[in-house]
Amino acid sequence: MAWQRAGERFAPVSSEPTSGSTAVSAETPSPYPHDLHPGLVRGIDVGEQRNRFGIDKIVFFITAVIIVSFIAWGVTSPESVSTASTTAFDWAIVNTGWLLNLTMALGLVVMLYIGFSRLGRIKLGTDDSEPEFSRFSWVAMMFGAGIGVGIFFYGPSEPLAYYVSPPPHTVEAGTAEALHQAVAQSHFHWGLSAWAMYALVGGAIAYSSYRRGRVPLISSVFKPLFGSRGTDGIIGKIIDIMAIIATLFGTAATLGLSAVQIGQGVEIISGAGPLTNNILLTIIAVLSVGFIISAVSGVTRGIRLLSNTNISLTLGLVIFVFLAGPTLFLFNLIPSGIAVYLDELLPMISKSLSWGDDTVEFQGWWTAFYWAWWIAWTPFVGMFIAKISRGRTLREFVLVTMLAPTTILILAFTVFGGTAIRNSQNGVEGFDGSASSQQVLFDMFGQLPLAQITPFILILVLAIFFITSADSASLVMGTMSSKGDPEPNKLVVVFWGLCMMGIAIVMLLAGGETTLTALQNLTILIALPFSAVLLLMMVAFVRDLRTDPAYIRRTYARSAVENAVVRGLEEHGDDFGLAVEPAPEGRGAGADFDSTAENVTEWYQRTDEDGNAVDYDYDTGEWADGWTPDSDDTTDTADAAVDADGDHGDVEKQRRTDPGSWADDAHDGTQR
Repeated sequence: MAWQRAGERFAPVSSEPTSGSTAVSAETPSPYPHDLHPGLVRGIDVGEQRNRFGIDKIVFFITAVIIVSFIAWGVTSPESVSTASTTAFDWAIVNTGWLLNLTMALGLVVMLYIGFSRLGRIKLGTDDSEPEFSRFSWVAMMFGAGIGVGIFFYGPSEPLAYYVSPPPHTVEAGTAEALHQAVAQSHFHWGLSAWAMYALVGGAIAYSSYRRGRVPLISSVFKPLFGSRGTDGIIGKIIDIMAIIATLFGTAATLGLSAVQIGQGVEIISGAGPLTNNILLTIIAVLSVGFIISAVSGVTRGIRLLSNTNISLTLGLVIFVFLAGPTLFLFNLIPSGIAVYLDELLPMISKSLSWGDDTVEFQGWWTAFYWAWWIAWTPFVGMFIAKISRGRTLREFVLVTMLAPTTILILAFTVFGGTAIRNSQNGVEGFDGSASSQQVLFDMFGQLPLAQITPFILILVLAIFFITSADSASLVMGTMSSKGDPEPNKLVVVFWGLCMMGIAIVMLLAGGETTLTALQNLTILIALPFSAVLLLMMVAFVRDLRTDPAYIRRTYARSAVENAVVRGLEEHGDDFGLAVEPAPEGRGAGADFDSTAENVTEWYQRTDEDGNAVDYDYDTGEWADGWTPDSDDTTDTADAAVDADGDHGDVEKQRRTDPGSWADDAHDGTQR
């Protein structure tokens, strides 16, 4: 029941659909698609839609030309790439570094607003949808997304670096304050801010696909801003191209770090001297063969096994260090480090480039790189999170996505970083801040029991991270370049994987002796323009949510019931009830809402594979043209055509999106 104040009296609201403030009679054609008021739509799952898939030639070929050209440039003239990237970076970090800070800060604010406002009640799915996975499995898979090579490359070395050389304008080096500032700064880079951005992209894609029925593309999220014509046209193409490029460079940076870390392990095991870039390139080549085998085989079960094994080994190594290392020291450091992190969160956010040249240098080496890395990874990790989150409310989604991985990473960085700092306090060689990040990791395990075995385990873990990350990222990019196809052509997947390897190679060649610098510079340069996309996504996502059927219903209910209760108390005291009755024009609960506006009705108009409107019965699920899922057998035909003539580019698959297949690879190694 709903009522609305109408001048001097309260009028009951009709339960029948209205056009703005005008009731629709039986004789009047309905102004709504399928004769359904936008507030009564239960939502549309992407699996209920009829879509035509195939390679998006514009997105694929433009992106391919850009990336292949860059790789060719980097291989033939790495020195010029290094010079150009350094020059561009020096300008960008001073003049546009603020954009990265702004994006990360606003992302955190927007997701907290979505989670704790009335918008948080909206489901990532239809009204009657239920979560596909138990909460434990959901969190476990999300944990898999949050653990990767970064926890090994930076886990011990980053807190140690802050301890011996604290961030500008904070504390003195080597003190108790420096210890807590060090772990807090690491938590800042790997905690809530990063996962708020992943939650933004993941929530937006999940909502767009599972609630609005759109294909899982970054561009689909922007329909509230640019409409179907814009997102299906040039604007959408540009957004998807930028998303693929960002993912390519972000993942390539991860692969480059993996290769550097593995190289250090090989150096220790073999007893050889410092490895050259040629050896690192050989490592990438060997791992690339593993990726190709994985991608072509299509054996997702095997990849899942590898990923689950990797997660178990990673957890085991963290627990091993905790128990074999300075356990009592770590017990005390964990809660105090979290407290300092929460206390210093706003001051750390406020450290912009206005603080001086030393802050500029710190931002360029640490904070800006991390922000850029996370931004570049948002399409990949966001797609992953979206896959596994159907049926959750936005409030649950935001809280769990931000808190669960953050907690895990905080514990891991405290254990690894605290152990490294303890070694520094005890004067252990290699922990004075002069060693490289990859050296600190192996030196730390070298001070613990089983030092002869752990290097082999670390190399194995890093190698699996490399293969599974490349496999999963390539699949996501294949989807983004194939009109949202959850099962893109394997050759397309392999192509993007090889492009990632090529970019990683260019980063290593361009870096020379300072490989990490090249990785950081190129990642920041690529992430800067994509940060503008994420800022627009925040606007589009909130706008989309504010026209959601559930939000419309609650707006009507809040307006009508609150006003009706006031008048009921005024006129009848305790003895009144509410009833649903027609209201005069302009006096109903939706008098101030145009329910026929295109932005609230266009999205649930059902169409065929060619985009032509087709009538649809939401109660029975029947299409007016007689189409049924069983009659859609063109997928097999298309696949047969591919097998027959090998022409993968021109064959399109016409089918419903299978949400199950989209989620099948949900935990196939989405690690950074």
